[in-house]
Amino acid sequence: MRIAFYAPLKPPDHPVPSGDRRMGRLLIAALRLAGHEVEVASRLRSRDGAGDAGRQQRLAGLGARLAERYLHRSGPKPALWFTYHLYDKAPDHLGPAVAAALGIPYVVAEASLAPSRAAGAWTAGHDSVTAALRQAALVIGFNDADAHCVIPALADPGHYRHLRPFLDTAPYTALVGERNALRTACAAAYGLDPARPWLVALAMMRPGAKLSSYRLLAQALRPLAGRDWQLLAIGDGAARAEIAAALAPLGRQAILAGAVAPKAVPALLTAADMMVWPAIDEAYGMALLEAQAAGLPVIAGRSPGVEGIVGDGITGLLAPQGDAAALTRHIAALLDDPGQRRALGEAARRCVVEHHDLPHAAVRLDTLLRQACAR
Repeated sequence: MRIAFYAPLKPPDHPVPSGDRRMGRLLIAALRLAGHEVEVASRLRSRDGAGDAGRQQRLAGLGARLAERYLHRSGPKPALWFTYHLYDKAPDHLGPAVAAALGIPYVVAEASLAPSRAAGAWTAGHDSVTAALRQAALVIGFNDADAHCVIPALADPGHYRHLRPFLDTAPYTALVGERNALRTACAAAYGLDPARPWLVALAMMRPGAKLSSYRLLAQALRPLAGRDWQLLAIGDGAARAEIAAALAPLGRQAILAGAVAPKAVPALLTAADMMVWPAIDEAYGMALLEAQAAGLPVIAGRSPGVEGIVGDGITGLLAPQGDAAALTRHIAALLDDPGQRRALGEAARRCVVEHHDLPHAAVRLDTLLRQACAR
């Protein structure tokens, strides 16, 4: 079927990399793999992070005009509208109106609704999201921690369905057996010691939760500074200076790789020994999936979303949110036990291929959409 795709927070072709942009692209890939024709219906970014009522009103007005323009354009009309990542700071000002006018299903993937914003600076966005969810024929959740607030807003609780976060594992499986060569190249490029275990962190360096996670990571690593390991921190952004300062006491044990091209990530992860990420306020963490696809065990902060993709004691080790000491213990345990590292990493690769791969997601997504259309 022909599907209109819209991501109000960040369009899938936005120039700044992020997990949100990545999942938008993966959803489009899954829809196309399932045989659907997908078009990006709009690139309007509706997010207002400052609580500016005037800006929110202007964005709503612009969205209404773009919806009218979309309805009156020439060419074939979509059979379904698909909105990715709906929340009160980035409401959908196009999809509900277009879907209602055309009489087509309105579908949302990844929605959140904060009761605390029913009154205050984002009341308009909260009300808009509430109305959109009421209209939705299907709401797909990647992280069921959002479900308890989203489901009461639906016309029918059965409209909420779960889809495991996913990625294309092909670039990772293609590197199986290449680890030694990749490790040699990575050591030369970043000044790493191939004889030491390599820890890796992969995340944008921006203020907020990412900065907090990097600071907690530095705190967890400091008691292990005398041990034999190195950390490769992959990412860049506005908080790079603060993160560099937090990692500075570790000296050459912590190396900032900066931003790398997405196509280079599978090789860097495959060359490493474990992923370590505190995952503060992480919905689920695409980087954690990527690391497991590369055969790495993951040490991360526990949250419902992270628990959905990292099996504690099976594919990695989870620590209570914000607990630096627990992270330190988990890192030390895997440094001491290369056999456990390998076992967890092999289980992680199998788990991602079997449960979180793009082809599986395409089948599941197609089934959910056809059920929504039938309703």
